[in-house]
Amino acid sequence: QARFVELGGDSVQPGSSLTLSCAASGSIVNIASMGWFRQTPERKRELLATITNSGVVNYGESVKGRVTAFRDNGKNTVYLTLNNLKPEDTGVYYCNDAQARIEDTWGPGTQVTVSS
Repeated sequence: QARFVELGGDSVQPGSSLTLSCAASGSIVNIASMGWFRQTPERKRELLATITNSGVVNYGESVKGRVTAFRDNGKNTVYLTLNNLKPEDTGVYYCNDAQARIEDTWGPGTQVTVSS
């Protein structure tokens, strides 16, 4: 099972942009759909975006229109660009198999904090 390390989180002001990356320890080519998730203290882990092997991307309603997800199977890495960040985007961001359960193995995540 691939393990993931997320990077790119930062403390930024509202309206800023960030690009997060997630590198897998093994090949992700056999993972049909990769997902980006966000964990906040108030809500359970939320699925923000899914990216299939064929490049089909779907976004959650809370981020639709403000994010772009991409996967590079050759580099075993997935990316998430967040634009026009809002305070409610604050949280820890993770990537994993889009079907991953909370009890599965997760990476450390990367913290995004949006405040003025």
